[in-house]
Amino acid sequence: MRTWKIAGVQMDCRLGDKVHNLERIRTFLAAAADQRAQLVIFPECALTGYCFESLAEALPHGEPLPGPMTETLAADCRRLGVRAVVGLLERPAGQDQLFNACALVGPEGVIAGYRKIHLPFLGVDRFTTPGDRPFAVHDLGDLRVGMTICYDGSFPESTRALMLLGADLVVLPTNWPVGAQLTIRYLVQCRALENHLYYAAVNRVGTERGFRFLGQSRLVNCLGELLAAGSEDREEMLFAEIQPETARNKHLVRIPGQFEVDRLADRRPEMYGPLCEARKPS
Repeated sequence: MRTWKIAGVQMDCRLGDKVHNLERIRTFLAAAADQRAQLVIFPECALTGYCFESLAEALPHGEPLPGPMTETLAADCRRLGVRAVVGLLERPAGQDQLFNACALVGPEGVIAGYRKIHLPFLGVDRFTTPGDRPFAVHDLGDLRVGMTICYDGSFPESTRALMLLGADLVVLPTNWPVGAQLTIRYLVQCRALENHLYYAAVNRVGTERGFRFLGQSRLVNCLGELLAAGSEDREEMLFAEIQPETARNKHLVRIPGQFEVDRLADRRPEMYGPLCEARKPS
């Protein structure tokens, strides 16, 4: 059974200092590759920082996909034989529009980009445009990866959609500040358990314009068990080995013929109509 070694990089970054942040990303990427990681996951907005106070302030820090950062990282990935998921602000060429995004980059360049769909009223998300592309799963050869960002994790439909599309691993680059303690404690492991897949929530540390970020990144297996957990305030790398075939077997047999569950086959989609209705509770 094929095993992948993944890494989560719990890092700090400087608001608006892309040169510094990119160098830190590259340093961590090389260090993770030295530990034989094959996929390295960085936090939300790792390239740019998060706590911008207006669209005008944030716009100059956005870049297209592909763009300068991904070109640099693709060259590193070719040299190191690794892939990376990195958070940034995406500014499509010729547009005054920003997306909170992450890029999946490998030796071949940009494999895929994801634009954050669910936006909280917080930080730069007050000024970004909601993601306009459906969820997608990306096959890295024998590991199928789905991408989400931060607040997306609070909507169970996000991870469920990626499970139905065949994801073995869902990544969640995030910027969880003070106030998100219970999200860290309960949400991450629940998403892995209820979909029987691997889940990597990678948070940042440090303080930015009065917001303190909580670290505590999590790498979780298909049963919702912690494989690795980060500290509250230190830059560090987390590692875990995962087996895609384990995530693909949704039929769990506890006692043959007496206690069996199937996270996929036991669904009742015909009963889920309200999930797709755009309405508020009365």
